[in-house]
Amino acid sequence: WPLWVRFRVAASALLCLCKLACEQAIPRLSPYLNLRAKPIMMPSMTNDSQNCLIYIVDDDEGVRDSLSWLLEGKGYRTQCFSSAENFLDGFDPHRLACLITDIRMAGASGLQLQDRLLEMGAPLPVAFITGHGDVPLAVSTMKKGAMDFIQKPFEEKALVDLVEKMRVQASQSFAAKQSQSSRQALLSKLTTRESQVVERIVAGRLNKQIADDLDISIKTVEAHRANIMEKLGAHTVADLLKIVLGKTQ
Repeated sequence: WPLWVRFRVAASALLCLCKLACEQAIPRLSPYLNLRAKPIMMPSMTNDSQNCLIYIVDDDEGVRDSLSWLLEGKGYRTQCFSSAENFLDGFDPHRLACLITDIRMAGASGLQLQDRLLEMGAPLPVAFITGHGDVPLAVSTMKKGAMDFIQKPFEEKALVDLVEKMRVQASQSFAAKQSQSSRQALLSKLTTRESQVVERIVAGRLNKQIADDLDISIKTVEAHRANIMEKLGAHTVADLLKIVLGKTQ
């Protein structure tokens, strides 16, 4: 056959395969997504949107697939887990992320997963998937700090809006945690005596008062202050206070 004929035959076969795949996928996803909802435009993806990982934890494979399919279609990155236990085994507390989980699951429930994350001090925002009868239970999760909850079947826009709100909060919490870690790393460079001097500088004590408090000479206080400023990378007392108190400009 001529080349153009072979090309058209191959293109037609590929089109048929794509159509068949869509016909098989839509019935599987339709119980979980309101596919009659008006399509929405894809949000403009920032670096944080692409870097923020959306964890999906649900023991229902269809729910996991539908959530992942929808969110990845909007430019988000997802990672799915079939149980709370599997999620905790693969969870990285040092990365920018959000969590969507069902309240009721085989094994550990979503509530137990939330409690475990609170014990760990994990900063990632959490949203719960609920059935109609689980609304009072979902409200109790929000009292513990959950971002929100969505009911099945969830609409596309409501889900994407919630995920974007979670991403913004995750970025803020992640930045604050990184800033705190950096601050703690700087302060750990100080000796015990330098830490005592810093505490008094923050309290507004003068060099002479600090010398009297610690029973050392004023020159020794000045030497400690110079070392402190150098170790913390501070140029002024205002810079020093921002570092010690954890304030940003």
